[in-house]
Amino acid sequence: MTSKLNLLVILFLAFGIMANAQTAMKFGHINSTLLVSMMPEAKSADSALEKINKDVEAQLKTMYGEYQAKMEDYQKTQGALSELVKQAKQKELTDLEQRIRDFQQTAQEDFQKKKEAFYTPIFKKASDAIHDMAKENGFSYIFDSSLGVLLYAPDGDDVLDLVKKKLNITMATPAPKKK
Repeated sequence: MTSKLNLLVILFLAFGIMANAQTAMKFGHINSTLLVSMMPEAKSADSALEKINKDVEAQLKTMYGEYQAKMEDYQKTQGALSELVKQAKQKELTDLEQRIRDFQQTAQEDFQKKKEAFYTPIFKKASDAIHDMAKENGFSYIFDSSLGVLLYAPDGDDVLDLVKKKLNITMATPAPKKK
């Protein structure tokens, strides 16, 4: 009977310790997408990106207009053209189509690079603010409710080696990347 009583006391103590440990941890969440959208820097970036997009659309409209005009001219006159002139006009149309495709692809790649260049410092500023706030307010973990990911956690034990041992994995662990 004494061993059962000892076991009960130990269990109550263990649950008490676990409850205290859990109450000591402070969890929080944030919608980082909403946070970033509220930052003045994001509004400026969006405005600059919108201008870039409008410039590209205007250039594409001009290129499409040129293509359509040449296509209409070709279709109207192709019956009266010699084979050599037809081939030259077809090549001109094919070249113009390729220039339009190349321009679209280059514009899209350029837009993505500019968006990344604008938003990388904004994301860093938001992330730094989240980390600072978490430390200042005693949060143990901050989750991003818009992405479903962990944004902040205190330094702790990496259990990778313990799990590898459990799974009998002997492969060397690569060095962690610095933030």
